[in-house]
Amino acid sequence: MIASFTLLIMMPGHFEILLIVLALLLLFGGKKIPEMMRGLGSGVKEFKKGLREEDTSKKSLPEDEKTKEGEK
Repeated sequence: MIASFTLLIMMPGHFEILLIVLALLLLFGGKKIPEMMRGLGSGVKEFKKGLREEDTSKKSLPEDEKTKEGEK
């Protein structure tokens, strides 16, 4: 009960979120924020693509090579 109450107090409200957004706008400007989000999105996309490629490459290995790869 006390832990959930503490968590509720620590969560930011609408006013705090608005202050954070305004501070970000002041620091980076209106043009820089979309560029940063676009870069973040492309980075996440590349990361997921790399995970898929690694997963498919391990599936395509024969069983004896999988065990050798796990030993490295």
